[in-house]
Amino acid sequence: MKRSEVEFQYKRYSEQAILIQTLSKVDENLLETLLFYKKSIEKYYDKLIVEVILSYNSLLIYYVSTIEDVYGEILTLKSLFSDDGEIQVMKKRLWKVPVCYSNSLAPELSLFAAKKSMNIEEIISLHTAPVYTTHFIGFLPGFLYLDGLNEKLITPRKSTPSPKLKKGSVAIGGNQTGIYPCDSPGGWHVIGCTPLGFFDVNIEKPCFVSPGDKIKFVSIKENEYNDIRLSISKLDYTPKFDLI
Repeated sequence: MKRSEVEFQYKRYSEQAILIQTLSKVDENLLETLLFYKKSIEKYYDKLIVEVILSYNSLLIYYVSTIEDVYGEILTLKSLFSDDGEIQVMKKRLWKVPVCYSNSLAPELSLFAAKKSMNIEEIISLHTAPVYTTHFIGFLPGFLYLDGLNEKLITPRKSTPSPKLKKGSVAIGGNQTGIYPCDSPGGWHVIGCTPLGFFDVNIEKPCFVSPGDKIKFVSIKENEYNDIRLSISKLDYTPKFDLI
């Protein structure tokens, strides 16, 4: 995708923030564009900004201090993107995420399968077949927003959220699938559980997955789930990925 193919709108978001948005179609081309723009902003401003927050179609830039000349800052931001060149697509990490779909770890799976008029094996097959794309990370630290769910699995969120979903719960809500990085209330349908942790505040990079990374779910048995959990507790397990 050429940079000229994306139009952005700029506006002040707060005393110390500027919001950049686009109405362009949300897809992998737009994601690559936003990742390029984010990197350019971070490189140019360096320590003058706190962070750049990525979403499906926007970037939110938080500055260290109050923005005195918002129009000047917007012109600078525009200049960081004003080029007709192609966005260079870099190699991606494809993370292989083990998921156990047993009833003991995913008691909602049978009900979900019945609701979709499928058997459990069909649900697992459809869920593990795609390669998902990580668009951004939120609403909980380490919660991955993944694109690529098979349309046969699309299901409205629960009308009444569950008061507590277990850390590692792999769930479906609407047209998305995701992983709960900690115990949390949630309105998504839990169909599996991964032994991996997706957020640890005590390590240099709290979440090992980054926006743009790919995710492939791999079905495992309950004994494998327990073995991996034990290895993780002994600091003897590293998540696996391929470069693609």
